[in-house]
Amino acid sequence: MGCILKGGGGLYSRVVVGAVLLAAGSGSRMGHKPKSLLELGGVPLIRRQLIALSGAGVDEVVVVLGHHAELIEPVVQTFPVTLVRNLNPDDGQVSSQRLGLAALGGKLDAVIVALADQPLINAQDITALIGAFKKRPEGTSVVFPQVNGERGNPVMFSNGVREQILAGAANVGCRQWQAANAQDVAPFVTDNRRYRVDVDTPEDLEAFTRDTGHVLRWPAALAVA
Repeated sequence: MGCILKGGGGLYSRVVVGAVLLAAGSGSRMGHKPKSLLELGGVPLIRRQLIALSGAGVDEVVVVLGHHAELIEPVVQTFPVTLVRNLNPDDGQVSSQRLGLAALGGKLDAVIVALADQPLINAQDITALIGAFKKRPEGTSVVFPQVNGERGNPVMFSNGVREQILAGAANVGCRQWQAANAQDVAPFVTDNRRYRVDVDTPEDLEAFTRDTGHVLRWPAALAVA
């Protein structure tokens, strides 16, 4: 499908985009429950992310599972995605990133790394990120949302960066590569707070309701009596 984006001189160019969606965490600060299965409007967060990526025209998606894989897999298996299981998820997010990046196909122009616990990200937000990547400063190859001076997610980078990450040491992921190559990184400055909203703790759930008026609920099978 590809992402058809307006480029310089009014011409349109096709960017082949892959995405890695990270959903391998234990949810230790959320009672050891899978945050990606929290529901907003009755839809699990991980499905909302997959709908957003699809709606933005992302060509290929790899979902990385780890802890709670047996609960999450049935929720996403109807989507045309590649499922990868991190057998050692306690090794940290970098290990999941690298597994996801390695599972993507080779003929990509760029890659998005997204988190499965961002409740408000929609297709327009992904499209805006892709647009910012297309318009990034010359000589840079990574773009991340920056809201009020703070980093957000998802992050997007060239396939060349993906290849460099995979060629690096096992402890090198997206953030480590950016720290070592700061000159190649450009912020996508925006006032869109959706890029900054994720949920890690019960307090985050309360803050989300207070700030948005919406409620994130656990599915019945995970709800606390």
